[in-house]
Amino acid sequence: MPSARETSVEAEFLTVVGRFAGPARGVGLLVISVFGVLATPPGALLLGCGLLALALGTAVAEQLAGKTGRGRPVAFALTLVRAVAICGTQFLTAPEAGELNQWALNVLTITAITLQWEWPPKVTVPAVACLLAIEVVPLGFEDGLFVVLRVVLEAALARGAFLLLLRTTRRIDHLRERRARLAREESLAVERRRQEREYLAVLHDTAAATFLTVAQRGKTAGTAEVAEYARRDLAILTGESGPGGVVDLETSLRGVLAESPVRVETHWSPLPAIPASAALALVRAVREALANVDRHAGVGEARLTVEDGVRVTIRDEGRGFDPAATPAQRRGVRGSLVERMAAVGGRAKVTSAPGAGTTVELVWPDG
Repeated sequence: MPSARETSVEAEFLTVVGRFAGPARGVGLLVISVFGVLATPPGALLLGCGLLALALGTAVAEQLAGKTGRGRPVAFALTLVRAVAICGTQFLTAPEAGELNQWALNVLTITAITLQWEWPPKVTVPAVACLLAIEVVPLGFEDGLFVVLRVVLEAALARGAFLLLLRTTRRIDHLRERRARLAREESLAVERRRQEREYLAVLHDTAAATFLTVAQRGKTAGTAEVAEYARRDLAILTGESGPGGVVDLETSLRGVLAESPVRVETHWSPLPAIPASAALALVRAVREALANVDRHAGVGEARLTVEDGVRVTIRDEGRGFDPAATPAQRRGVRGSLVERMAAVGGRAKVTSAPGAGTTVELVWPDG
């Protein structure tokens, strides 16, 4: 079912019906009663005005019940009293003696139709049956049969339309719940895929860093040392080192610098081993920063400074840009640097101005 903050379509439909069916009936029958009084014979004019006053009072009660949701049984009782009074005096208020009184017929049919939208059949069936008896008994067979068939057919159609719409709203609620469930499942699947990609990236960067170390040190790397690197990488990748598994950030960064598209001047301070996810975010952020130097700065070199704690700064003396003027749809800086670092508890800050170069500062952890 929809969440607590999201009202179901069925509930909204029933609320609208309860709020407007009674008031609409009250206004409609008040207008009909005005015309009924105008067509009433002079001798029954006082009676017609009394019936009009009853219609007005009932309309007010129906308006209040629809607006506040309170007093619905009272409004229902007055609705029946109005219909009984107008139908019971139909021969006195008829424009022509013996003629079927359209005022009474319209009040009866509209009342029978609208009640189907507000109350269940256990209430409406006996109520409409009583109104039909009051209307039909004084009539002849032909007129009485016509009235019965008309009212029963219209009431049945009204009830059928109501049930059809109610079923449609329930179907919509079912589809909304199914869509919400699929969205939740898709969100979980996306998160699983993200974690899988991150794991594979850690696999690549961790193993690549070990291979790079071995390749750089060549024969000076002892067998025991290489084996220790391999055991550490395996522990990280299999999770045996626990959620706090750490990697050598410096080794990973040197691997990025070896593939940098621009020449990089480096200044290093000792770095602690940090969690693999944080190291991965820093490595990717540095890679993206160097790629941006190559693509946008207009220079072929940059300076990378690594300070205690972990604080990595990439600085170029290129053309620079105005970060505030970057279009929202361009997510390079925000998605590749700021959001990536924030996702692992770090911080990325980009400082630049036209003609003044660009500085990218990466800090982990934030604060």
